Amino acid sequence: MDCPFCNINKEKTRIIKEKSKTFVILSNPRLMPGHLLIIPKRHVENLSELSTEERKELFDTLIEFQEKILKNIASGVDMRQNYRPFQKQDNLKVNHLHIHLQPRELFDELYEKCQIFEKNVFKELSKEEMEKFSKLLK
Repeated sequence: MDCPFCNINKEKTRIIKEKSKTFVILSNPRLMPGHLLIIPKRHVENLSELSTEERKELFDTLIEFQEKILKNIASGVDMRQNYRPFQKQDNLKVNHLHIHLQPRELFDELYEKCQIFEKNVFKELSKEEMEKFSKLLK
């Protein structure tokens, strides 16, 4: 499948900011107003594939736009990056690394429709689980 981020239509997609190694766009589709995507220009799927220079510019851009959201749009921000090679690419999932910046407020639409139920999903960390994953991740 063609990569929509590598072949971005600059006339249709409003690029908020373009730098040498990254660009910022409004997410379409979006979860909430002001939902941004920070995208490296080079096609990579995983953070570990970025060069040191790309990683620096990506995270500097994330910080820059997190601050803009906090100053101008919302009192909170969710930052999210998904790596799901098991999921097929479609209009909601793109096989090109991108990081979501989502303006947030308490009791916003996302909270009311799904995050209110997180209390039922979170589990206490058992000693066995802690030991197992500590060994696996060392």
